[in-house]
Amino acid sequence: MSTTAPTSRTAPVWPAAVADAVAVLAFTLIGIASHDGSLVAAFGRVVWPFALAAVIGWAVTRAWQDPARVWPTGVLIWFVTVVGGLMLRGVSGQGLAWSFALVTALFLAFTMLGWRALVAALRRSQARAD
Repeated sequence: MSTTAPTSRTAPVWPAAVADAVAVLAFTLIGIASHDGSLVAAFGRVVWPFALAAVIGWAVTRAWQDPARVWPTGVLIWFVTVVGGLMLRGVSGQGLAWSFALVTALFLAFTMLGWRALVAALRRSQARAD
């Protein structure tokens, strides 16, 4: 078993997990606010399908190995979060609309893949500077 620190190419796990959690939380809070819902009444009902799906996405991809990679890690986490969250929402009786699915996919792509793309650009810039 290796006890060496991760290479500079591997991002720490906790900031990546927090970034994905913030993406899901922001999606939830903005959605509730834009539909004039009561935050207290709606938060748990709205957030759990997507939060659980994101955790499943992390487990399926073993994201902790390099959580900031856009492909395949980020794309697969995003896909599982969107599809899994929508499926869990549907089977729990919360209803689905195509417009909601589209907004979900776009917002989570922008946030969950966006921070990863930023990290990739910073890595490339740092590699050129070295």
